[in-house]
Amino acid sequence: QVQLVESGGGSVQAGESLRLSCAASKSSYSSGCMGWFRQAPGKERAVVATSDSRGTTTYADSVKGRFTISKDNVKNTLYLQMNSLKPEDTAMYYCAADPTRAYCMGNLATLRYWGQGTQVTVSS
Repeated sequence: QVQLVESGGGSVQAGESLRLSCAASKSSYSSGCMGWFRQAPGKERAVVATSDSRGTTTYADSVKGRFTISKDNVKNTLYLQMNSLKPEDTAMYYCAADPTRAYCMGNLATLRYWGQGTQVTVSS
């Protein structure tokens, strides 16, 4: 069992930055696919960024060039650095992990472990 705990959310002005953290309870989390997802009110949960077992990263088009996903394998923590935030980035952000999936392919909604989420609110 892997437990994931997100932190770092908050309320900021447009153009500011936040760094989200996702602490995993086991070191094996980094052996598979990990990702950040977000869900805005009235919308479906969507993938923001992913990082797989090879360290390959992907980003949603809406965040490319502004967000960076990274891992600290010593601290068992996944990060999402969010720069130049926009009001449309407002959402609940979730991290997810699945040590049994080496690559972030297919239906990512079925990743095995999910955190409880951290709220990000960006005002104009």
